[in-house]
This record gives sequence, C-alpha cells and structure tokens, in this order.
Amino acid sequence: MKKIFATLLALCLLNTASFSDVKLGIILGFTGPIESLTPDMAAGAELAIDEVNKAGNFSMGKVSGVRADSTCIDSSAATAAAERLITSDKVNGIMGADCSGVTTAILQQVAMANGVVMISPSATSPALSTVEDNNLFFRTAPSDARQGQVVADILKEKGLKKVAISYVNNDYGKGLAASIEENHKAAGGTVTISAPHEDDKGDYSAEVGALAQAGGDILIVAGYLNSGGKGIIQASLDSGAFDLFFLPDGMIGESLPKDIGSGLNGSIGTVPGTDSPGAAKFGDMATAAGFKSGPFAMESYDAAALMLLAMEAAKSSDSQAYKGKIMDIANAPGEKIFPGDLKKALKLISEGKDVDYVGASAVELIGGGESAGNYAQIEVKSGVNETVAYR
Repeated sequence: MKKIFATLLALCLLNTASFSDVKLGIILGFTGPIESLTPDMAAGAELAIDEVNKAGNFSMGKVSGVRADSTCIDSSAATAAAERLITSDKVNGIMGADCSGVTTAILQQVAMANGVVMISPSATSPALSTVEDNNLFFRTAPSDARQGQVVADILKEKGLKKVAISYVNNDYGKGLAASIEENHKAAGGTVTISAPHEDDKGDYSAEVGALAQAGGDILIVAGYLNSGGKGIIQASLDSGAFDLFFLPDGMIGESLPKDIGSGLNGSIGTVPGTDSPGAAKFGDMATAAGFKSGPFAMESYDAAALMLLAMEAAKSSDSQAYKGKIMDIANAPGEKIFPGDLKKALKLISEGKDVDYVGASAVELIGGGESAGNYAQIEVKSGVNETVAYR
C-alpha cells in the first residue's frame, strides 16, 4: 500500500511540475517621464499572455503577468522592483524594462545574478548591444545606432543641414545624441551644439539660451515627452529660440502635441514602427481589447510572445533552458507567425516544426539578440502625430 501511495504521489508531483503556472514580469515606467506610454505597452504584453491562455495548448499551464514600476529613471527603485518580481513573485521571465539606464541596471544587478531572461520592448541605447548579459538579454526595439542613421537620412532629405541637439542626461540620451551627431556629420551636416538637460526642472531657460546662441535650422530633442524634453520645447517656443523640432522615439506620444499645442505643428520625428501585415492585425486586436497601438505597444506584445513560444520550444519555463530558443523562434526558417497566430505557433512547435515569429513589429533578431529595426516617420499635423512613411 505504501509503495502504491508513493508511486501516486510521485506521479502527482511530476504532473504539477510539468503543468505548473508561468509568470511573466512586466516592468515599465508606470510613473516617470514616459508614464503616458506605458499603459498601452503593458496592455500589449498582456494581450499576448491572454492569447496564449485562450489558446489552451500551452504545455506549461496558465500564464499570468505581474506588473512592476521601473520609474524609467530611478535605477535603485527599478532594481528593487525587479528583485521583488524574481524573489517574491517568482516570475519566469521579464518583459522590460523600458528606459535604457534602468534596463541596464536590472540586467547587471538582478537578472544576471538570478539567471532570468529579459526582453525589452523599448530600451534602445547602443551600449546594450555589447553589454555582458550571459545570453539573457534581448530587445524587440532597434538600437539607437540605427535610429541615428534614420534621423540623418530624414534631415538630409529635408535640407536641414545645421542642427542643435538637446539630450536627456542619461544612457538613452547620450547614446542617441552621439549616434545622430555622428551620422549627420557623415552626411555632410553640421551640429551647432549638443548639450544635456536634466529631467523634472521647473525652468529650462538657461539650457534654451545656450541652444539659441548656437542656432540651427531645427532643434533635435532626444528626451522624454512627459518631462525634460517637453520642458525644452516649451521654453524654446516661449522664447522664440526654435519653432521646428525633431522628435526621436522618446518624444513620440499623443500627450506631447496635446500639451504643447499648435507650436509643435510641422515638427518631425521617428519611432519604431512598420506597415507589415502584423502591425495592422495587432492594431485591430488592440482596439478590440480596449487600448491603442501606441509607441512600443507592438514591441511589448512581441517580447511577451517570444518568451512564451521559446518556453514551449524548450518545454521549460526555466530561463537557462529557453534562452537558447529565442533567436530560433524569432528568425527563419519556419512558418511565419503574426499576432493572433499564437495558438497555431504553439501547435507547430509541439509537433517539432519550425516557426518564424514575425509578430506585430516585423521581428528579426540579429547580433546578440536585438531587432534589426524598422521606423515610422512622423509629422505633427493639426496637433496629431501622423505617420507619413516607413523606413
């Protein structure tokens, strides 16, 4: 009798281990300088989780998302939040973080120490391309090394040769400003000044005064739309220093044109984006789910989907097991997988067949696991960000 009981107990434990629930941490700046963007980003990741749960064929059971606040800019708060996700909530992977500085801090101080996979939808610093990561870090947004090339191309096409740059004084701002300056100069342009600004200041008149003195055909603001970047633009308009702005990805969102008003009309910008079939499908799915396909929402869906499909391929939710499957899932060969296709993808994987996850943002991972890069070109017209081209 004891032998039979022991056998039954062992079978029960095996069954529990094989079909235990999976948790994904969703760590984004729900407070801070991009707080207007993160609700849609989180909803994008949760849409992928919901799709997998409704599919009913994920071999490791039900998936749940656990949110945490990175703040975008406070590395201490971000690492503490990530530590709680791993040690208390027992997450099997992290969708995030968002801003480059806190992403680097979480990777180096928390994820690597605990051996947990991270896939960021929006950390774009070029430094993350070469950071030591034990093959645990991936990103579905392209590096700012690529964005700098795109910005330079647009400036050249529009005949804007002399530019001034104001950048937020952190990893993201420094890396992006350096990439823009290098590429713009290589294209024959001139950078009159490249100067940092701090977030959350009440007065940016001194910074704008220096920018105005240097002059330029356009002011490039490599900052955040809910903080210092917005302050630089408002101070520039108030003083008459500049009336035309270039808005890289951290400045793209519905709140900025609403906050600034008509003074932003005519400005141009870039944000990761694509006109692929997956983007259109994701847009419809987001609308049906009650949120908008805003900046980095597609990349958030893709980050969560990639982790879950990699787990299925590895037949394990252990980061050390599934981290080696992410590049395989993201790239050819295999049947192309778009938003709404996760049930089909899970079935194909369970049958030992290859899938090529294209997703919402036309995912193709290169190098150490980062997106090759697609961008939407933005123009502000009548107080609205409009996509006018893709690159």
